[in-house]
Amino acid sequence: MRHVLALLVVFLPLTPSLAQSLPPDLDATMERTLKTFDVPGVALAVVKDGKVVLAKGYGVRKLGDAAPVTADTLFAIASNSKAFTAAAVAMLVDEGKLSWDDRVVDHVPSFQMFDPYVTREMTVRDLFVHRSGLGLGAGDLLYFPQSTFTEDEIVAKLRHIAPATSFRSRYAYDNILYLVAGKVIEKVSGRHWRDFVRERIFLPLAMKDSSTLSKALRVSANVATPHAKADGVLKPISPMGFDNNAPAAAINSTVNDLAKWMLTQLGRGVVPGTEGKKRLFSEAQSKEMWAAQTVMSVPEPSKALTGLRANFAAYALGWSLRDYRGYKLVGHSGALPGYYSRVLLVPELNLGIAVLTNQEERGGFEVPLWTVLDAYLGAPATDWVAAFKADDDAKRAKAEGQLAGLQGGRNTQSKPSLPLEAYAGKFRDPWYGDVTLVREGEKLVLRFGRTPGLVGDLEHWQYDTFVARWRDRSLNADAFVSFTLKPDGSLGEMRMQPVSPLTDFSFDFQDLRFAPVQEPAGAAVARPVH
Repeated sequence: MRHVLALLVVFLPLTPSLAQSLPPDLDATMERTLKTFDVPGVALAVVKDGKVVLAKGYGVRKLGDAAPVTADTLFAIASNSKAFTAAAVAMLVDEGKLSWDDRVVDHVPSFQMFDPYVTREMTVRDLFVHRSGLGLGAGDLLYFPQSTFTEDEIVAKLRHIAPATSFRSRYAYDNILYLVAGKVIEKVSGRHWRDFVRERIFLPLAMKDSSTLSKALRVSANVATPHAKADGVLKPISPMGFDNNAPAAAINSTVNDLAKWMLTQLGRGVVPGTEGKKRLFSEAQSKEMWAAQTVMSVPEPSKALTGLRANFAAYALGWSLRDYRGYKLVGHSGALPGYYSRVLLVPELNLGIAVLTNQEERGGFEVPLWTVLDAYLGAPATDWVAAFKADDDAKRAKAEGQLAGLQGGRNTQSKPSLPLEAYAGKFRDPWYGDVTLVREGEKLVLRFGRTPGLVGDLEHWQYDTFVARWRDRSLNADAFVSFTLKPDGSLGEMRMQPVSPLTDFSFDFQDLRFAPVQEPAGAAVARPVH
């Protein structure tokens, strides 16, 4: 829920004529993609000129089970939920019930940010476009991994999250403010976000299998099991629930259903099959949702992906914008533990592509996307499997090099300043709340009070820094835990930061500032160990 979009594209000379069909070797490419990136299953949908030209599954729903992925297999679509939240607001704007530039506090009076000026000036539009001043993924630990915080508790905690930059000064992807957008929808419409989306979007579009509750992934007969690598070994994992931040990431869908969604988007709000007689939203609101709002930086791609160099990138309202071979692309990606999704629209070509996967490997959705898009553009053939594999290998090698550098610079002869029991106790962060450190045998165990899955065994790293090794190894998010001491030798502050540069940004450990709630046993008399 994470997941900043990698917007890497380029203007190249247009081909004289565009292809009007899928790549002839698509099935072979998909099989190679599954094998190369170790992805159990992928579902793919393509719509063109108002028709569904492909809706198909590849691979299996779960490792060790022969049940195949089909066009009706249910996946979590993660941050692709954001476009549905934007559409819900657009519908209310059409009805004259609010404006994109209404102040949030005028609809949700209890809303409060860290800075009173931002609280007063933030608009509904600001909730969607990642320029609030919050840091990348700030506050995501309130709901990710699955937590026990309620929606209202999460919104209330926004006032304690310090900004990273000034208001509206730069792009930084966030998820929490989409929950506030959901609260605006609830206040204006009288319906909870999930009810509004189900009644006003899913039902009119006959998206019969789509849902807004995580439990749907547990009860559906045709569901893709999420998979993740735990210490390098791929295994099935249980779906995580994110019902307490549903407007950002909670929708589950199939490629058959997403095909209807893409047809509606490309039709500028017209419900498919109604010949323009029924609409979800107006053409004016379609243009508004696809208009650039926040400028994004354009990183230089790796050598393997040179062909995806961008000329521009921007965030719109629940969508990202970019260019490729002279065309404007409107899209989004989404990721949750064990799931990746991608939706891409090319309005000028009346083309839409949706990819759903049940493994956290980028190549699983990038390869089908660019393979199909290039075919419709009549572009020169590119081996996207090899390109993304090379890029992934390079990123992993770089990360491993950085970790090796940390290991090499570590003082393995150093010891903690205090006895282990002196670090034990309760610690509190202003926005997250409480965590506990308990000595169990010869180690310390860290537990996040409202996040059952964040339980980690602390290993001494050097000096007063430890590494939290999470017991759920599929999280792939081990974190440094460092302590400062007060002049009297007692504990001061506890800070955290991810160990690997590949850690998902929603593990925003670096934003936490823990202070002891009370003096840990023995701390008052403990003295540094020499």
